[in-house]
Amino acid sequence: MNADMTRTGAESTSSQAAGIADPTWRREHFVSLLRFAEASLREDGAACWLDDAGRPDASHPVETWITSRMAHIFAVGHLLGVEGAGEHAARAITGLREVLADAEFGGWLASRGEGDDVVGTKEAYAHAFVVLAASTGKVAGVAGAAELLTEALAVLDARFWEPEHQLHLDERSRDWASASDYRGVNANMHSVEALLAAHAATGDGLWLDRAAAIGDRVVSWAESNDWRIPEHFDASWQPLLEYNADRPHDPFKPYGATPGHGLEWARLLLQIDAEAGTAGRRTRAASALFERAVEDGWDAEHGGGFVYTTDWSGTPVEPRRFHWVAAEAVATANVLGRVTGEERYVRLEGEWWGWIQEHLIDAAQGSWHHELDTENRPSGRTWIGKPDVYHAAQAVILSELPLTGSFAASAQQAGQILA
Repeated sequence: MNADMTRTGAESTSSQAAGIADPTWRREHFVSLLRFAEASLREDGAACWLDDAGRPDASHPVETWITSRMAHIFAVGHLLGVEGAGEHAARAITGLREVLADAEFGGWLASRGEGDDVVGTKEAYAHAFVVLAASTGKVAGVAGAAELLTEALAVLDARFWEPEHQLHLDERSRDWASASDYRGVNANMHSVEALLAAHAATGDGLWLDRAAAIGDRVVSWAESNDWRIPEHFDASWQPLLEYNADRPHDPFKPYGATPGHGLEWARLLLQIDAEAGTAGRRTRAASALFERAVEDGWDAEHGGGFVYTTDWSGTPVEPRRFHWVAAEAVATANVLGRVTGEERYVRLEGEWWGWIQEHLIDAAQGSWHHELDTENRPSGRTWIGKPDVYHAAQAVILSELPLTGSFAASAQQAGQILA
């Protein structure tokens, strides 16, 4: 990696330009997000959905993707020296192994409610997050994480990977006997994140090769579609551009283009290069995805904020602002600023942090508002409450870490800066 890809955020100009987002503020805010998230963990380790005040919301079951995200982010906190984070990570790993694992058919349930109330669908999205949690936990030395990683990688490989397409299918039945005809980019995006983490945790080049193959495939689709990423596909991986046209508010499979995913993919492409030692190979694609997402997504006419989705001409479809999109925007601007050395990314990062501070950070109750309306007021049509702190916590601490392929490796290199 070149010098831009190894310097820490504390040494970069972006932190200095970001106003309220200086290193001291970032570190304190990261810890505050982890403290807010502690209430999500039940005694058995499964993570609850939290309401606006940070209280467990009993109307939601415990879900594998939320529990995995909490295990991951607490393990990152443990690597950075946050007091108690290691114990919380270990508890969440236990929740994945003992509460959300499917003892009858293997793999992981989508969610578990009271008693026998389970959603047994096997989701690539949720399994990718189990791999992420286990990878970060292994790097952090969390009890049970290494064993969990071995099992989770085996399931992701055997049950979801389609070698003829070099992509993961989306869903299977609980007993694995059937697979949905739907294929999606979202599950593969988080699989890239997970596979990069797995490579850092195991050193096995197979996982890095797969992450790169998925990323390059998505780039080819985006480039041929004016850098708007097709999200939905049939079983042969043919794009379904009108999929869910009647469900524009869907939290996971909305109609149209998703600027936030363009931003997230841009960062992941640069992290693939960082992990593979191929600096510059994917910078052009990352920059193009970023520019398209910002041009389509940033709503300057209505006080700023990123819209959730657009149609294929860039016209907003769901104009509400979701917190994770803004988190990915500042994170990607930071990484592009480091890799390219261009001042405009530093400036944008600073401006967007200012908007986040004004509109998203909930100083009264903690964490970030997960959804705002088009006037930047707290809302709750698609995202009700504050289910997890994963996006916000990663965004706020990223610039304090060296750039690698995964947050675990970056936190390990940074050391216990929060002790």
